[in-house]
Amino acid sequence: MSREYARFDPAPMPADVEELPTYLSNTLLEIRAAIEVVRNGHLDVVYAEPDKPYQGDIRYADGTTWNPESGGEGIYFYNAAGTWTKL
Repeated sequence: MSREYARFDPAPMPADVEELPTYLSNTLLEIRAAIEVVRNGHLDVVYAEPDKPYQGDIRYADGTTWNPESGGEGIYFYNAAGTWTKL
């Protein structure tokens, strides 16, 4: 799994069929780990506003390179008015 803990980036499938069980097992373990961090409430720090935010999106802004509404570091949600609101 990448340094961004809640992200899952699958490895390429093996060409050899004999390696498929190991590949599937490892992939399922990575999916499980990604789900666990999300379930536990983890948010990666984000350094730039998402390209296309949607109402209800939640992000943890670093407060320096991305400083929504000049609110500083913190957790924000994107509301129906099209602005980021600090929680």
